[in-house]
Amino acid sequence: MSAPISRNSPSPGSPSEDIAGFDGAEALLRAWGRGLTPDPWLTVSEWADRHRWLSSRASAEPGRYRTDRTPYMRAIMDALSPGHSAQRVVFMKAAQVGATEAGNNWIGFVIHHAPGPMLAVQPTVELAKRNSRQRIDPLIEESPALKERVRPARARDSGNTQLSKEFAGGVLVMTGANSAVGLRSMPARYVFLDEVDAYPASADEEGDPVALAEARSLTFAHRRKVFLVSTPTIRGLSRIEREYEASDQRRFFVPCPHCGAMQWLRFERLRWEKGKPETAAYHCDACEEPIEEHHKPAMLAAGEWRATAKPRDARTVGFHLSALYSPPGWKSWADIARDKEAAAGSDEAERVFRNTVLGETWIETGDAPDWQRIAERR
Repeated sequence: MSAPISRNSPSPGSPSEDIAGFDGAEALLRAWGRGLTPDPWLTVSEWADRHRWLSSRASAEPGRYRTDRTPYMRAIMDALSPGHSAQRVVFMKAAQVGATEAGNNWIGFVIHHAPGPMLAVQPTVELAKRNSRQRIDPLIEESPALKERVRPARARDSGNTQLSKEFAGGVLVMTGANSAVGLRSMPARYVFLDEVDAYPASADEEGDPVALAEARSLTFAHRRKVFLVSTPTIRGLSRIEREYEASDQRRFFVPCPHCGAMQWLRFERLRWEKGKPETAAYHCDACEEPIEEHHKPAMLAAGEWRATAKPRDARTVGFHLSALYSPPGWKSWADIARDKEAAAGSDEAERVFRNTVLGETWIETGDAPDWQRIAERR
């Protein structure tokens, strides 16, 4: 009769049996056990909070990334997570609200947690090269979880070039919207289309670069993710506005610190004494009480995205955000009032204000432009 086998006894051929008596065996076994433990299933925002480090080369606030700094980005990033049902995520926004870093967090998440082929498109190839050097390289170098998965470009056969980063299970290819060859270079499960309103009307006369890039993802069906991001330009010509209007048009609702009424922030509710932008305060939709800048962190933390329209395609979610939501230390309400006063009297300055601060399209006045002028502006 054979002797009973203890539950704690190593099975024949197990690593513990093979290395018994080996100096440091206990530490080695622990490491082996950790290797068998699957990575925790995280959303993109959770991954960023756990693994992302911002470099002083690419960020004014270097150090560990904190989604709490820009709470409105959490839902946008998480819509890019594999567990979310959305296939297309549209973000129409003001400048400098954290969108680029959110997109980079998604890239990092893909490399680390959900590997697959990814295409990242900038308006031009030159901008793609600059973005790779100034954003993507620091993203990889400053985050240990990514650095160990993407070999240095100087290593032989690393698969790491300025516009291509290979990693286990996938590759990140970066290109410009002006390059048809780059846009149809490979199938892509993930497509990141940054600043789409700056794309040319056609890529090397082969068609709309957004359509060309999105076509790369179709073979991945429901598993694909497409992220379209941009500051808008001219009403009627803006790609991002067209995409946003076809979505569920989400707005970020925040509570009034005085009465608790939930509302999304509108520029017309920001008021100040003429010539004194430092007096700017936001006035509640419901109670009309002035809301000061110092209330903003608590308001953002308690905010939530709400759909305001029925989407044409249920697989597309859309978000809009103005600089009124910028966290403290970025763009204050006083800064916005100052920008508005400085833009007065100049159509070009007003257009820049509307596009980059309010995140809204500029409406052309006067005679309607002919087809050639429209084409040139695109």
